[in-house]
Amino acid sequence: MRHRPTGLWAKHRRSLMAAALLCPTPALAQTATGANAADTVWILISSALVLLMCLPGLSLFYGGLVRAKNFLSVMVQVGVITAVASLVWVLVGYALAFGPVSNGWIGGLSGLGLAHLAPVRSGTTLPENTFALFQLCFAAITPALMAGAWVDRARFGWVVAFCGLWGLLVYAPVAHWIWGGGWMSTGYGTLDFAGGIVVHTTAGVSALVAAWVLGARTGFPKTLMLPHSPALTMLGAGLLWVGWFGFNGGSALTGSAAAASAILNTHTAACAAALMWIVFEAAHVGKPTSVGFATGAVAGLATVTPAAGMIAPGAAAVFGLAGACVCYAMIQLVKQRWKIDDSLDVFAVHGVGGMIGSLGLAVAMSPALGGTGYAAGGSMGHQFIAQAVGVGVTAAWSAVMSYVLAVGLGKIMPMRATEDDEREGLDITSHGERAWELD
Repeated sequence: MRHRPTGLWAKHRRSLMAAALLCPTPALAQTATGANAADTVWILISSALVLLMCLPGLSLFYGGLVRAKNFLSVMVQVGVITAVASLVWVLVGYALAFGPVSNGWIGGLSGLGLAHLAPVRSGTTLPENTFALFQLCFAAITPALMAGAWVDRARFGWVVAFCGLWGLLVYAPVAHWIWGGGWMSTGYGTLDFAGGIVVHTTAGVSALVAAWVLGARTGFPKTLMLPHSPALTMLGAGLLWVGWFGFNGGSALTGSAAAASAILNTHTAACAAALMWIVFEAAHVGKPTSVGFATGAVAGLATVTPAAGMIAPGAAAVFGLAGACVCYAMIQLVKQRWKIDDSLDVFAVHGVGGMIGSLGLAVAMSPALGGTGYAAGGSMGHQFIAQAVGVGVTAAWSAVMSYVLAVGLGKIMPMRATEDDEREGLDITSHGERAWELD
């Protein structure tokens, strides 16, 4: 998610900071506490942009893709997951992810309840409460991404419990391993600029496992379940696209050239992927669709995320093209060959996109390709191994813990709605409301 002040990335960050120091800085930009006012404002804006991605961007993107009778249930799930994940983060998640490093596996608990935050977060120019807020937005949107895998059939209570505990058992440990000074960053030098591993790999793999444990929607795969509003999906995708500028640009943790580079690469990858996706659609189904354009853009955004601040724009375009090609094929594989009803393709788009970008980073960050270069003593081969370890271990951890959590909770509370509830729609059966009155 962002440059961590530990491990190999610290060396890259120091070089960027040294370059920034060559530029004149207004006297008032540095506060009495040592925090940089301009950087602080940029991260506050970026936090708002990330929350915009989730509420309302993700809600509309997913909501338009489901049938009308389940639109409201998707929006409620995304909203409640965001609220629960945010509270979990404030109370204990931040401490587990970014608390004092002891064994490299999980953080200390001195920051429970976000008490005793430092005036400046070590290794940054930000007040620690600003840093914690930015991290909160990532911790909130990550489990919300998984909601697309179980739409139309998961019980609301199970969703809330699963996502709340998932933030503690999956997200917080992985965030600590890579961003919080844990064993992946310090021991192997694994890099993740803005969440290809911490966000997209964890959410994508966990979503696939949850969809498999829940079972397919009634009628899958024979019944055609078309999006009820491609227009809302396009609107949601647009909000995601714009919000992603804060997601990736904010991960520079400074209002600097590094942030601008991340935003430029983010936009470039999304453009390339969206266009490639509709080319595939035109070739395979005869017409380019709005849903295809939106899905392709999101695939490109997910793919470039782990590398956004460390590669050249030309490489970002390649990332977008690669993301579109592989994610498009993976959708067919998951649903047609594996027979897993990952309803809105969370694993194929987010999970696979994040993995591709995380591995591709090892190549594209080469100075010969315009990247930021490797740490002293590093090489493309060493970095690829570090990235492979990060992706492989994170995927395995996410799969095992999500399976245990899903099955364990399923023994306490029902996981999925009844067939009658599915037929009626979760808007009315779970929430007693309808999104649309069409009389």
